[in-house]
Amino acid sequence: MEYKQILFSGHAVRQMFGRGIQTADVLAVIKNGRIIIEYLNDNPYPSCLMLGFVNCVPLHVVFAVDGESQTGIVVTAYIPDIRLWSDDFGTRRIL
Repeated sequence: MEYKQILFSGHAVRQMFGRGIQTADVLAVIKNGRIIIEYLNDNPYPSCLMLGFVNCVPLHVVFAVDGESQTGIVVTAYIPDIRLWSDDFGTRRIL
């Protein structure tokens, strides 16, 4: 989907800053990553968890879409914990 704009929530900005995650890296995941979980009933907009790799480092991005205005919204971004995710970082481990 093409977006007229992509916004970063205040939460996303704080988390990215605290985790040393760059805006360009998040945008790369949105553009080139893959959806690993869909949250179609999220409010106020459906969202998904995306996985991408930046310089061989996995990055998860929670991304919502306001389809009416064609606006993408970055909810948060983080480097997944290998203790919680499988070796491919696309499947949660059963603990």
